[in-house]
Amino acid sequence: MRESKIEKSLKDKVENMGGIALKFVSPGMAGVPDRIVLIPNGKVVFVELKAPGKKLRPLQLKRKSQFEHLGFKVYLIDSLQGVDSFVREVFN
Repeated sequence: MRESKIEKSLKDKVENMGGIALKFVSPGMAGVPDRIVLIPNGKVVFVELKAPGKKLRPLQLKRKSQFEHLGFKVYLIDSLQGVDSFVREVFN
């Protein structure tokens, strides 16, 4: 399964729950997560999407650690089931 299919599923399901899944591109800072997810009531989380079985690159691991150090949650999703689990967790 392609990463793009997982990403579309995430975007659609987040929007169906009343949230927004913004594409995150940060010029000058490589390795940031793919999506910023805005959840009702002011909650913000970050999501890195991967094709099934793919791992984070070293720079992505560094960015994940930096964001978590600042108090943000960063999720790694690599399957459609992972999207469903993510939605259940963050919207409940």
